[in-house]
Amino acid sequence: MNSAMQAATEFNVSQQADASSSSTGAASEADALEMPVDACSPADAISGVAPGAAEPKKIRYRAKPKFSFPLHARAVLLDLDGTLLDTVGDIIAAANMMRATLGFAPLEAAVIRNFVGKGIANLVARTLKDAVGEVGPTALKVAVANFDRQYETCFTATSKPYPRVLEGLDAFREAGLRLGCVTNKATKFTEPLLAATGLRDYFEIVVSGDTLAEKKPDIKPEEMLMIGDSINDAEAARAAGSPVFIVPYGYNEGIELRGLDCDAFIDNIPAALKFVKLAS
Repeated sequence: MNSAMQAATEFNVSQQADASSSSTGAASEADALEMPVDACSPADAISGVAPGAAEPKKIRYRAKPKFSFPLHARAVLLDLDGTLLDTVGDIIAAANMMRATLGFAPLEAAVIRNFVGKGIANLVARTLKDAVGEVGPTALKVAVANFDRQYETCFTATSKPYPRVLEGLDAFREAGLRLGCVTNKATKFTEPLLAATGLRDYFEIVVSGDTLAEKKPDIKPEEMLMIGDSINDAEAARAAGSPVFIVPYGYNEGIELRGLDCDAFIDNIPAALKFVKLAS
């Protein structure tokens, strides 16, 4: 039996097991790559233009600030995928390699891009829905493990920092702000990605989706600015009681940013400093 047939058989057996099982719980390892944690960002107007795309008419979004400007911050927490790094190309490649091992045709990149944002279990389930319908918990665990294997072969292939990210991190550091990276991605991918893209040394703390509880810097929530690209980031910051800025160029599951509950929209990372002052 070749590897593609074996993978498809394993997946189909899992689907059958799910169909005959009364269990409705999610697989314990379903979020091996990403888990729900994130960060956020600031401003009043953003373009909503993907890097490299033709410049359309400027879209202006209104933030809903809950903190006065300038923010008196001591630290900045930044999301990884869609905020610091453009990683979607490698995620799409892994998703389509997973589909290929199961005997399914590839999906268009734009389709898979809109599945990014709520963890790998969700992405995998949505990536397979057109071929198999709803994926049960046992089959999902198998499929996520399959995706994980594919992603390990390509996760640093094309991923790179967005324009002006390094400039922004340098500026934050020069301003005396402490930096942290908070991501859904598993540590085994987060750390090598940060190292491969030259970002690791900027961060005093890196919190991945599978990071165990550890001491955080002794900073009040309102003194920690969060910068991200999605509604998940905004909701995480609001739940923590922190100000949040949103960049327009990342992955937001195709959800309209207009009306998002954040303190500011910013075109790029260094633009955040227009709204921030180091807390004394």
